[in-house]
Amino acid sequence: MAEKKETPQDRYHRAHTTSVTIRFMNNTEGDILKKLSSVPNKAGYIKSLIRADMAK
Repeated sequence: MAEKKETPQDRYHRAHTTSVTIRFMNNTEGDILKKLSSVPNKAGYIKSLIRADMAK
């Protein structure tokens, strides 16, 4: 099978971004999942919470 050709976007993401993954337990962290599903921009919401915590 042929390998996937690397795109300029792939190179940019590898050089300039980091991906972080979080898993939530449906039965014990449902409140968090409900809140996250209610915000239009999950990444922006999480980043703003982290920045607010850092500013303390």
